[in-house]
Amino acid sequence: MKQVVQNYKSGELAVLDVPVPGCKPGGVLVRTAYSLISTGTELMKVSEAGMSMLGKARSRPDQVAKVMQSVATNGVPATYRKVMGKLDSYTPLGYSLCGVVEQVGTGIDDVKVGDLVACAGNEHALHAELNWVPKNLYAPVPDGLAPRHAAFGTVGSIAMQGVRRGEPQLGDVALVIGLGLIGQLVVQLLAASGVRVVGVDPDPVRCELAERLGAAACGDPASAAVEAAVAELTGGHGVDQVYLAAGGGSNQPVELAARLCRDRGRVVDIGKCRLDLPWNAYYEKELDVRFSRSYGPGRYDPEYEIEGRDYPIGYVRWTERRNLACFLDLVARGRVDVEPLVSHIADFDDAVDTYQRLKDGDLKAVAVLFRYPEHAGEAEVPAVAVPAVRRGGGASAPSRSAKTPVRLAFVGAGNYATSMLLPHLAQRDGVELSTVVTTTALSAANAQRKFGFAEATTDLDAVLGDKSIDAVFVVTRHSSHAELTRRALLAGKTVFVEKPLALTEDELAGVLAAVEESGNDRLQVGFNRRFAPLLQEARKRFGARTGPASLRYLVNAGRLQHGSWYLQQGTEGSRFTGEGGHFIDTASRLLEADPVSVYAVATSGNEDLQVVLRYPDESTATISYVTTGAPGFPKETLDLVADGKVLKLDDFVRAAVYDGRRKRWVSSRLPKARDKGQSAELAAFIKAVRTGGPMPVPLESLVATTAATLAVQAGLAGGAPVTLARAR
Repeated sequence: MKQVVQNYKSGELAVLDVPVPGCKPGGVLVRTAYSLISTGTELMKVSEAGMSMLGKARSRPDQVAKVMQSVATNGVPATYRKVMGKLDSYTPLGYSLCGVVEQVGTGIDDVKVGDLVACAGNEHALHAELNWVPKNLYAPVPDGLAPRHAAFGTVGSIAMQGVRRGEPQLGDVALVIGLGLIGQLVVQLLAASGVRVVGVDPDPVRCELAERLGAAACGDPASAAVEAAVAELTGGHGVDQVYLAAGGGSNQPVELAARLCRDRGRVVDIGKCRLDLPWNAYYEKELDVRFSRSYGPGRYDPEYEIEGRDYPIGYVRWTERRNLACFLDLVARGRVDVEPLVSHIADFDDAVDTYQRLKDGDLKAVAVLFRYPEHAGEAEVPAVAVPAVRRGGGASAPSRSAKTPVRLAFVGAGNYATSMLLPHLAQRDGVELSTVVTTTALSAANAQRKFGFAEATTDLDAVLGDKSIDAVFVVTRHSSHAELTRRALLAGKTVFVEKPLALTEDELAGVLAAVEESGNDRLQVGFNRRFAPLLQEARKRFGARTGPASLRYLVNAGRLQHGSWYLQQGTEGSRFTGEGGHFIDTASRLLEADPVSVYAVATSGNEDLQVVLRYPDESTATISYVTTGAPGFPKETLDLVADGKVLKLDDFVRAAVYDGRRKRWVSSRLPKARDKGQSAELAAFIKAVRTGGPMPVPLESLVATTAATLAVQAGLAGGAPVTLARAR
């Protein structure tokens, strides 16, 4: 799906393709029909992002204070990395929309699929095609209310909460300073409550609009007309409430509020304007200064917003959700009119251009809506691209004599590298362990001492620039695989990278771009199971097949220990994304093809997955990846059924083949520990490096397996089969 994002460091705005959010319990998945741009809050954020670093600091002194505290606690280098990392990342925009419920999570009974809802929240009602919205942040749209009008629900709730904080009464007179989107809605809400309103704004067009929508009089803050109108309506006493709906760095609004408010009146801050209160003026009138916190009670309370714990109506009459529903009701009954506020409706695909026009002042608007593509009829079948492999004109890999050792470098020396790869390489004839590269000096020194590397370093660039090194092993955390592989390919190295090759489609595309740019396609991913001697023998005994096959693969993965980096899904991807390529590659090897579609379902929390792969000849493979099984049960069991034959593999320890004539082959129990193919895989890789011959697994197959693994997450998010679309 597509979503509007911004990089706060560079100011870049973009419409990105991102995964569809999952429909979690306690909320609904909503397909957006219209979303509303807050021309105040959002444009302020967009403008700040375009400032220099000094400008950003001046605009957010609260954040500067946090940075200084972090410097005192963690030091300058750590704080700098943290701040730069946070700034140099995409953040979402938007917080008010209307859309159609596409999926309903468990525990939700007040809406159903197909219902129209208005949604709120700067984490849940984003400018995106699909949003997951928790229960207390949506409200059903009354019958007959147009979706583009319901999209005003959140900003209407902000205005409504501000009015409630002012506690207006019939016959009161109020002053609204700032007649942008929020101010215009405050004017209408006050007028609907029997309050006479005076508006203030330097823009005469906005003043005229507010008068059409119910204000008694409006004018420029510097004009005498405003003070005259207040004096006439209040008998010279001053207004009962002032609502600050302005932004900017001027202190004029709070000074004007003090001058025009009556004795012991109320001043309510709704916007984000400068608040240097003139002490004498506020003290002499004993003015009551109040703040209005966003949409209402419940805002910023995770138990209310995320967990769905409502406040009892007897104690809290108007919560966020009740404000939202109340505003929608007022619009539906015609007590509030939002249509005159709509200055422009833009197609969602034109979002970046629309923001730029607003920022530059080319588009002057009170409210701007994004209109999303209609999804009538059957839902669009989601797809994950399988990029085409394009090889540039690089030189072919040279062959080496049997007497010339293959020189290897390792990037990373963690548990898997030191237990499953290096023991097979350290004593292998014709292999020289040249250099080990790690991020910490001690881990490099340990690997050098244990396995006999000639050098240990933390300098990756030096290794990539060393022409004597033939191949590079990338055995680091998942999040770095694609980038390190890309760099090594561009440096002309043959690369062995542990799974996964990539965590996203963009990362996969980046690796293939390096192949095309350099002409270097010498790449192997650590899918070792296809090389396991027992699997190879069982496959040979099974023989050729003529019809489609059914494959069932149970992976009893077990639970991870608390604190495992595998659980860091935000940076390292899901657990299946990290490990699932093993099982997809094994299935594809047995079925002698690459999958064309993926369907995935999961239990709550995505702990146990069922992944169904479909192949070109209608063969299917079902992978059950479970974490809740018994620890004593074997990790991997596999059955392949086709043409009246069955292949059975028990955790790479025993295998058997049965046929229709009741003849069967049963392997003997392996005399040593199970062999999952690492030794044979490394032998094939070293041979390819030495001879310059083909890599053990075609690059096209590695790409297809990686794309299928990524499609699992997309399938879980979308709840539908994902087509693996092969690029031409």
